[in-house]
Amino acid sequence: MRVALAFFPGTNCDFDVERVIADVLREEIVRVNHKVTDLSEFDSIILPGGFSYGDYLRAGAIAAKMPIMNAIKRFAMSGKPVLGICNGFQILLEAKILPGALIKNSSNRFVCKPVKVKVERGDTAFTLLIEEGSVLRMPVAHAEGRYFVDESTLRQIERKDMIVFRYIDNPNGSIANIAGISNKEGNVVGLMPHPERASEKILGSDDGLIMFKSMIEYVKRRL
Repeated sequence: MRVALAFFPGTNCDFDVERVIADVLREEIVRVNHKVTDLSEFDSIILPGGFSYGDYLRAGAIAAKMPIMNAIKRFAMSGKPVLGICNGFQILLEAKILPGALIKNSSNRFVCKPVKVKVERGDTAFTLLIEEGSVLRMPVAHAEGRYFVDESTLRQIERKDMIVFRYIDNPNGSIANIAGISNKEGNVVGLMPHPERASEKILGSDDGLIMFKSMIEYVKRRL
């Protein structure tokens, strides 16, 4: 399979993702910059973490206006898997591909530590191989990671089963302990924890690797 790795000025977790896909899983991954307008040759796309455009205005706000985002919207609508990690999640929200917003942590401080998340939905493109109710240990590293929606939207995403991960030990004050969500179809997922930083045992946890394995399995089943 061919994975597109989107990057913007300020992206800094792209090499981490590239290592997991290319070196650990031995799949092809290609870097694509923010000016790309056609992603049809790829099977999946990942928006990694970092500080695109220095988080100017709001985290992900400027990146969400770049030409590649229209291509990502078409890609998502085609049913292909899209993953947004940390800043990538922020970008997906700012682009209205996923609902809600990520605001400053309740502590008003940057949080960087391992956390545990419970898998609430096991049929998405990135949780296909994970049993619902499983607990994964992955690190977070963000200042604007508190997921927020109004009460009406929260009821809607709960009713449509769009909550994929909930924090067991909420590090940022996210509403309803939400760590990651999906679109209702399940092919687009965004989360604040970093699965790529928990994909090898030498890093202290390889719990995140199964998310990328799920992506590969999802593409195989679609084909």
